[in-house]
Amino acid sequence: MPLTSIASFQLPATGGKTFNQSLKGESYILYCYPKDNTPGCSQQASQFRDLYPQFVACGYAIYGLSRDSLKSHENFKKKFDLPFELVSDTEEIACLALDVMKMKNMYGKQVRGIERSTFVIDGKGKILKQWRGVKVPGHAEEVLKTIQTL
Repeated sequence: MPLTSIASFQLPATGGKTFNQSLKGESYILYCYPKDNTPGCSQQASQFRDLYPQFVACGYAIYGLSRDSLKSHENFKKKFDLPFELVSDTEEIACLALDVMKMKNMYGKQVRGIERSTFVIDGKGKILKQWRGVKVPGHAEEVLKTIQTL
C-alpha cells in the first residue's frame, strides 16, 4: 500500500542545515538514492541539478537523501555543484519510515540497500506522488512534468 504522508523526523543536511520534515511548510521533492559518487547516483543528482531552476519556479525545493555521512555529502555536493541540500540518514530513520530499504542483487550477491525512490511532498507532509525502483534516465524530467500538472 503506498504511503500517503511522511512521518516526522529530523536529520542533518549539508550546508549546516537540519532537514525537519514536519516544520518545512514547503512543497518539495525528496529523492532517495543508494550512494554518493556512484555512476547512477551522480547522473541522477546532475539531472536534478540541471532542472533545479524549473523545480524552484514551480514552487518545489529538492532534497537528496542517502545513508552517506555528511562529509561524503558535502564532497559530493561540491563535486557536482549541486544547488540543493543532501540529507544524511546514517541510522536509516527516514529510509525505514519511507520503506526504501530493500534486498538487492549486486554482482550476484544479496545486499541490503536503498531502493532508488522519489517523493513529491506538499507543505503539510502529504505525499502527492511517489516512484519506486526508479530508473535514472529521464526520471528528473518525469518528476518535473508531474509537478507541473499538480
